[in-house]
Amino acid sequence: MNDHALKDAGAKLMNLAHRLVLNVSGNRLLAKPFGMPLVELHTTGRKSGLPRSCYLTAPLHDSNRVVLVASKGGDDRDPDWYRNLEAFPDAELVIGGIRRKIHARTANAQERAELWPRIVAAYKGYADYQTRTSREIPVVICELRN
Repeated sequence: MNDHALKDAGAKLMNLAHRLVLNVSGNRLLAKPFGMPLVELHTTGRKSGLPRSCYLTAPLHDSNRVVLVASKGGDDRDPDWYRNLEAFPDAELVIGGIRRKIHARTANAQERAELWPRIVAAYKGYADYQTRTSREIPVVICELRN
């Protein structure tokens, strides 16, 4: 198994374990990793067209938007969920137990410059992830729909 396949398998296993712990605990355990709210993102697979979901942290959020960080732990590749959103930006996420429709877009350079310091203030691990990769980690703005 190559390094990328091993990392991807580990990420899928961690997501599955997180889902199991949340379900067993009634969404009480692991609901705020690193002090950030946990969101469940529901996308459409860019290749398969099938529903996909994963858990992510949301370092910034308000009543109009949720900001996600496509860090993949500092990997040199963008996460699949991000590539799915690029292909199909209309998706859904669950935050605070409420499922909401979203329209996702990558922050432009000015928006990213404004948001990045706030993201790192919420969780300094993101700054470390950025040092691990030569790609600029995308910041994703998920605009909440009614």
